[in-house]
Amino acid sequence: MRKILEQCPACGSSLMITGLRCTQCETEVRGQFIPGKLSALSEEQLTFVQIFLRARGNLSEVEKVLGISYPTIRNKLDEIVKVLDRAEAAPVSAPPLEALRRAILEQVASGAIPATEGLERLRNLKGAS
Repeated sequence: MRKILEQCPACGSSLMITGLRCTQCETEVRGQFIPGKLSALSEEQLTFVQIFLRARGNLSEVEKVLGISYPTIRNKLDEIVKVLDRAEAAPVSAPPLEALRRAILEQVASGAIPATEGLERLRNLKGAS
């Protein structure tokens, strides 16, 4: 399975997750979800974190599993901490009002929410602007 995209491939802006589906029962959830901070890590960094956690933070064990030196392990950990710090510091921008309006209309059109609830949400958007 592919890693979730974090940035728009066209303009580089942040992407927002707008739907989730259960692989077992196919229940769908629609909304606006922000990816977790760990999604900022590369596949290689995620693999390293998994090995680090399995070794319960024992760097000697990580050395044995990966066959790399202690300084290399420290450098990888420092790199991961920097990525996570950047992800934490990155401002989460609110989606534009038009995108929110469109999402509400799509939910009404798909039957995910009743028209009355959609109308109420649209009215609340006007009040928030």
